[in-house]
Amino acid sequence: MLFSSAVFLFLFLPLTMLFTFLVPRQLKNYILLAASLIFYAWGGVYYMFLMLISVLINYFFGLKVDKYADNNKIKSKYLFWGVFLNLLMLGVFKYTNFIIHSVNDLLGFTGISTIPQTSIQLPIGISFFTFQAMSYMIDVYRKDTLVQKKFSDLALYVSLFPQLIAGPIVRYHDIALQLENRTVTLDKFKSGIQRFIIGLARKVLIANTFAAIADDIFATPYQNLSIEAAWLGIIAYSIQIYFDFSGYSDMAIGLGRMFGFEFLENFNFPYISKSIKEFWSRWHISLSTWFRDYLYIPLGGNKQGKYKTYRNLFIVFFITGLWHGASWNFVVWGLFHGSFLIIERMGFGKILEKLPKPLPNIYTLFIAIMAWVLFRSNNLTDSFSYYKVLFGFSNITTNSINIKIFLNNETYIAFVFAILGSTPFFIFIYNKLKTISLLFSKKTHNYISFVYEIIASGFLIFLLFICTLYLLSNSYNPFIYFRF
Repeated sequence: MLFSSAVFLFLFLPLTMLFTFLVPRQLKNYILLAASLIFYAWGGVYYMFLMLISVLINYFFGLKVDKYADNNKIKSKYLFWGVFLNLLMLGVFKYTNFIIHSVNDLLGFTGISTIPQTSIQLPIGISFFTFQAMSYMIDVYRKDTLVQKKFSDLALYVSLFPQLIAGPIVRYHDIALQLENRTVTLDKFKSGIQRFIIGLARKVLIANTFAAIADDIFATPYQNLSIEAAWLGIIAYSIQIYFDFSGYSDMAIGLGRMFGFEFLENFNFPYISKSIKEFWSRWHISLSTWFRDYLYIPLGGNKQGKYKTYRNLFIVFFITGLWHGASWNFVVWGLFHGSFLIIERMGFGKILEKLPKPLPNIYTLFIAIMAWVLFRSNNLTDSFSYYKVLFGFSNITTNSINIKIFLNNETYIAFVFAILGSTPFFIFIYNKLKTISLLFSKKTHNYISFVYEIIASGFLIFLLFICTLYLLSNSYNPFIYFRF
């Protein structure tokens, strides 16, 4: 079930809110848990039971780790088996066919019979809820959080529908108290609605617009792609993936607030970064901090000399790439980013700091866009073919597509809002107006605030109306990160 679907917006969400607000406080978690399980089961009941098995594993091993908290040997054994079972489940359902395909590629050179592919299907969001559940168990081991003895509350933490299938990856200790006691104030509820509608608009009006362009261009045979079309395709995809994923995160954060939860931010305008290091402090923050806290630092971080630091970065970004998808494309994408992080750490980062202001931004944006080619292409061969077209090393036929078929007033408007929305422009304008309003008397300030609320509310209603029209008239409404 998509957040940007009529079923969710006009049936599932209103009913869930109604039942949640009507029942007594002690029953709210049960209503949310039931709604979350229904939400996930919408994509297949089988997947729901798989997720519950994951919850059960982490619940059991969390209890055992806590029981032997003062016995390092025994609690380490339970932690090992808990992590092993989590990774085994993730490996079986996400990487079995990838491993078979890779082995078959090697066997193809030897003439040995290949291994048949399995019929295993990838459960939606398995990477997200597996990492989230593991972080709970590891935090109990580290004594960073108290163990959860109530199975239903742990199940709610893992399955909570706003962030279940595409993040952000929520740490248990960040919402442990909210699971037990939270309050939905009018201001928080209003803020949640605002954030949700803004995220919906980012997804429906911007991401979907550029998704159609990117999909058409990447589906075009490379011999029919002009240089201009190839650049338009990867720029469109760069816009799509940012507004698709950040829009989903906005909706997740907004939904969380509407039900009394506060999730941490997951994006902070990554395309304005001045280095790849800064890019990863702004992009998919919940994932990058997860790898930092649960892999990079345990490996030694940057505390064991520069060569081990480079090794640790290589390992982390190899796994980061593999986490995103069972394909060598994603592995190379991760190593591509990791390589530039290592290069910046070797001294290039200091050079970037001394360059004139636009150049570090241009460098970072260029590297990020080049990496998205790997992320979007079907395989490495297609990626290299696309690079050849981008830089004019491909033979183009006279039947190359004309980029004018993708450009119209709707595209131009969406592009302007995409550029502005990739920067803190709207936040800057809001803060400026707020500062100016404070220069007036209290009575005038209150009047300006009232007018602003009326205008803002009207604009949000207009956005919701436009998004609804788009959703009802257009069935093209994918979410990129659902496959992870």
